[in-house]
Amino acid sequence: MPDPLDARQHSPATLRNREPILAVLQAVLPPTGTVLEISSGTGEHAVFFAPRLQPRYWLPSDPNPIARASIAAWQEELSTDNLHPPIFLDVRDPVWTVEQPEMDLSEPIRAIANINMIHISPWAACLGLMAAAERILPQGGVLYLYGPFKQSGEHTAPSNAQFDQSLRLQNPEWGVRDLEEVIAVAEAHNMRLLQTVAMPANNLSVVFQRL
Repeated sequence: MPDPLDARQHSPATLRNREPILAVLQAVLPPTGTVLEISSGTGEHAVFFAPRLQPRYWLPSDPNPIARASIAAWQEELSTDNLHPPIFLDVRDPVWTVEQPEMDLSEPIRAIANINMIHISPWAACLGLMAAAERILPQGGVLYLYGPFKQSGEHTAPSNAQFDQSLRLQNPEWGVRDLEEVIAVAEAHNMRLLQTVAMPANNLSVVFQRL
């Protein structure tokens, strides 16, 4: 039986997508610095990526205290020197936690990674993410997104259309985003699209660079 005191949560999708995501991150991330992970969820990605992306540091974050407890529990189970403790961060805040003067990091933030968030959140979350990326990332810094996207206003697979419908039934503000709209917002915040990479289960890796 599961241990009721074990705060670790599990996401089956993580086991399916972590290796393909890691391959893209290894190819596009700056060679040093801190990677700020937005909406880290269970923390399984954080404990998997951090030791494999050294000497970079990995900083997980989530607005949900249950998620942060899960991240900390995974970190206790699979500790690594370059993984920071999870922090509270709501992308819609006008100033992020990491912008506060008391935030002391081993290395400056040179990349932001966001996996499976902008479709399971209001559009304001995407806007907040892009605005903060412009403020926080240095020139040449990388913003990495992963998830399902529409292209030219159309779903890329029937499964994505069904997923989109289920999301909107849960919350009308959620839904699979149009890639062109996301790119337009990024460009308005001084970022250029570097590449898109087809991923398993009709997802995309979308990589931007700060100008």
